Amino acid sequence: MDAGFTAEQDEIRRTLRELLHKRCTPEQLRAALDTPGGYDPGLWAALADQLGLPGLALPEAYGGVGCSVTELALAAEETGRALAPSPFLATAVLAAPLVLALGTDGQRADLLPRIASGSLTAALAVPGTALATALALTCDNAGFSAGGGRAGGVQARCADGDWRLYGQADQVLDGHSAGLLIVAAHTGGFARSRTLLFLVAGDAPGVVRARRTALDATRPQGRVQLRDVHAELLGEEGAEVLPVLAALGGRVAAVLACEAVGAAERVLERTVEYVGQREQFGRPVGSFQAVKHRLADVYVGVQAARSAAYYGAWAAASPPAAGGPCSGGEPAGALALAQALEALRVAAAEGIQLHGGIGFTWEHDAHLYFKRAAGEELLFGPVHRLRDRAAEAAGLFAGGEVAV
Repeated sequence: MDAGFTAEQDEIRRTLRELLHKRCTPEQLRAALDTPGGYDPGLWAALADQLGLPGLALPEAYGGVGCSVTELALAAEETGRALAPSPFLATAVLAAPLVLALGTDGQRADLLPRIASGSLTAALAVPGTALATALALTCDNAGFSAGGGRAGGVQARCADGDWRLYGQADQVLDGHSAGLLIVAAHTGGFARSRTLLFLVAGDAPGVVRARRTALDATRPQGRVQLRDVHAELLGEEGAEVLPVLAALGGRVAAVLACEAVGAAERVLERTVEYVGQREQFGRPVGSFQAVKHRLADVYVGVQAARSAAYYGAWAAASPPAAGGPCSGGEPAGALALAQALEALRVAAAEGIQLHGGIGFTWEHDAHLYFKRAAGEELLFGPVHRLRDRAAEAAGLFAGGEVAV
């Protein structure tokens, strides 16, 4: 593993940080959160036009940049620093790889160039609260079903080649605003039960969408209801969906880990800056040994999480021969995500404490970072289950005993 960054990777990080510094200030962030979509379309257009962010990890044949998941994760580290609200995670990290992996030649040629250009946003709709399960982040997804019971989840029926979807998905990242929905639906009845993925236009007849109030406002979510909606099967009829979702989980975890590290680093920087300015008993608060110790612990946690996140990103982009047992990012991605979420939670909590009375107010940004940490654990965790799944995937406790 080469721990150094290439010139191209450094340029991606530098350019993205400069753009977000100008276009995603705290004031602009809060203004974007109050819009119906929950993000600034102008910022998304700038990210697409100047950096090609939506297509960063898509092949050049489809209008992408042709980079790997490593570059995608490094970009996420910068968006995490600014808590930039955008369709980046839903479109570029969750949806686009599924179209690339499962889509037919026609579907790829139609959808991927528009995703890469930023003109089409997409969202993965998984019923209930099962996104982490579907991606095999917290348990094996072999038993995952999008049906949620006989009358629950999302059901798919086919008549004369026409697929129709019925049901509801309650926690869809950017589901209220995405132009394309990739819906996980259950079909086949009891005897041939299986989960398939379907393409649904966001404005298709029978689709009812609404933005939900979420703990983390910087990660907009929507409720999607499907009422006898026409859908197109993603890929071929016999395609195996669950293994593809599980493989995607390692990539998603690596990207989310880098994003959490970026957020943790930024909240630590702001806390250090504040305790250096705030005075008590005639001296800066940051000069007290107890405060130094607390911040030193946070710093160590953030740096350890960064190392794990970078390794997870490298492992997710490595072929099996190079990545060894952690190829594809699993369990390296899940372990990195667990450590990064823990580091962000601790950094945000200490930031609120050390900012004193202003730290927990709505007007200060510290609560946004804490809610990001808590919201990520609700969507993709919790931390202890991420670690349990990583240990299981690595065969660490095979047969109930520690594997040697």
